[in-house]
Amino acid sequence: MSETNRALITTFYQAFQRLDAEAMAACYCDDVLFSDPAFGELRGRDAGDMWRMLTTRAKDFSLTFDSVQADERAGSAHWVATYLFSQTGNTVVNDIHARFVFRDGKICEHHDAFSLWRWSRQALGFKGLLLGWTPLVGNAVRGQALKGLKAFQAGR
Repeated sequence: MSETNRALITTFYQAFQRLDAEAMAACYCDDVLFSDPAFGELRGRDAGDMWRMLTTRAKDFSLTFDSVQADERAGSAHWVATYLFSQTGNTVVNDIHARFVFRDGKICEHHDAFSLWRWSRQALGFKGLLLGWTPLVGNAVRGQALKGLKAFQAGR
């Protein structure tokens, strides 16, 4: 089972490298719980739609992943995404540690951890450098991310 779950994580990130959100979402249980500092918690279809939105909008995108580990219940991986942040035109290199929980051969929980301050310094420039560590910026980033997701879903 650990090999199967390692392969599932690898399949997920290989699909991400191809910007294939449908293949990514197919790795998830229908009631998946996703979390990260930018979007907060997303459940079910919202998690797949987040990947659909991000892959559709990706510019100058590349992704590497390594350190894939898994057992029958849980797993982890390290990944780095490089892309152009469309709102500012700044290049972001986001270094992320992912944790997974598996159920019935699928990912039922996916938790990404990264420094929102490091991300905001790159994405937002000087404003992110000065204020990116504050809850104000974190809340604004989450609010904007969720607003973008809802607009994407409304346009589908």
